[in-house]
Amino acid sequence: MNILAAAIEPVAPVASGGVLLAAALAAIALIVVLITYVKLHPFLALLLGGIAVGVLSGRNVMDVITSFGNGFGTTATGVGLLIALGAMFAKLLADSGGADQIVDTIVGKSSVRTLPWAMALVGAIIGLPMFFEIGLVLLMPVIYLVARRAQVSLITVGIPTLAGLSAMHGLVPPHPGPLAAIGALQADLGTTLALGVLVAIPVIVVSGPLFGRLAGRWVVVDAPHTFDAAPVTEGSAGTRRPSFGITLFSVLLPLVLMLAKAIVDIVINDPENQVQQVFDVIGYPLVALTIAVIVAMFTLGRGAGMDRRQIAKTVEQSLPPIAGIVLIVAAGGGFKQSLIDTGIGTQLAEWAQGSGVSAILLAWVLAVLIRLATGSATVATITASSLVVDLVANMPTAEVSLVVLAVGAGSVFFSHVNDAGFWLVKEYFGLDVVQTIKSWSLMETVLSVSGLVFVLALSLVI
Repeated sequence: MNILAAAIEPVAPVASGGVLLAAALAAIALIVVLITYVKLHPFLALLLGGIAVGVLSGRNVMDVITSFGNGFGTTATGVGLLIALGAMFAKLLADSGGADQIVDTIVGKSSVRTLPWAMALVGAIIGLPMFFEIGLVLLMPVIYLVARRAQVSLITVGIPTLAGLSAMHGLVPPHPGPLAAIGALQADLGTTLALGVLVAIPVIVVSGPLFGRLAGRWVVVDAPHTFDAAPVTEGSAGTRRPSFGITLFSVLLPLVLMLAKAIVDIVINDPENQVQQVFDVIGYPLVALTIAVIVAMFTLGRGAGMDRRQIAKTVEQSLPPIAGIVLIVAAGGGFKQSLIDTGIGTQLAEWAQGSGVSAILLAWVLAVLIRLATGSATVATITASSLVVDLVANMPTAEVSLVVLAVGAGSVFFSHVNDAGFWLVKEYFGLDVVQTIKSWSLMETVLSVSGLVFVLALSLVI
């Protein structure tokens, strides 16, 4: 059973299937218009969309508001806490110089031919705890320097790095999108984490070094000298860096704890067993990330020579930037609950079961459509997972996790002009719009499609 959300029982439709479908489509269209054309913040767009879907379905306004509030609160309590802890850890990793240590160690041991592969590995490791935008900004100086060292197009080494960052952002918790989908679909976090990493590895290979080689021929861009004068970072708040081994241990600690819980649950499978009870506690996502943050204060913070005041300041500065993300994800939970309480999920489940459409394929297509319309991977993940809640109600644990991954893969499909990430990549890489589409947008599409292919392949053997 998932620990991020309370059990969701099938809800009887409050109106005919046609009315519920029209209400859902109208609400989604409203969200798209508000975000894309009105430029309204996604939090407000999701709030208005959640109210709209309930009212258009014929529910009482106060009941709709209650539904939204319940979904908002549940999501903020479960997912919001994990996002906050993840932000604290990421800030410690950056300020201590640990992120730089990972980059320099891996890149320093690579030949010119293997640099794109090394950069994909760097992107994946940095992408585990960090949000995509933070990882991109952090790694741009390295991408510039590596491109000049290899004397190749900036795209050749940049695309593998972006693939590593984006795959982790879309497929692997504790990133907001996967966590929101896990909560909505009641997936097991440990199982989803393990399968997410398993899918992410070949996806990064295909969309990173392999596609990057092609994209580097299509788009030839020299690396700028923007960061040449910048000294090598030794930890922005301390006097030294933590070692590579200590840094890698700190990054992987929460993932190991959560994976260990999943493995012990499978091997022992006895809730009364004391060993399993211990792992159930330390592998619980909230506990695992809390342990990781506390450990990182010593291994990363003190390891970089930071004193208590500097560590406290780093942790404090990590929270304001993610306030908007937490609100968006929580509002997505409210929208999800508004959809669920109309009974549209039950209706969609009946239609899908009658048509024989694969839940994995349906989840991916829904995420793709919403991603293309809104430009937001998080909104696409939240909305698509909300629409397939009832489809996964009786599925085995592993299959539910595969549906989560299908949603995550669909949520990164073809980033274009309505996505902030599109413009971030365009400006940092010094590209025009067409070049950005031929490199970044196509890379995201390859990542999304290959993610679906590998998820479907896993579904044949799980």
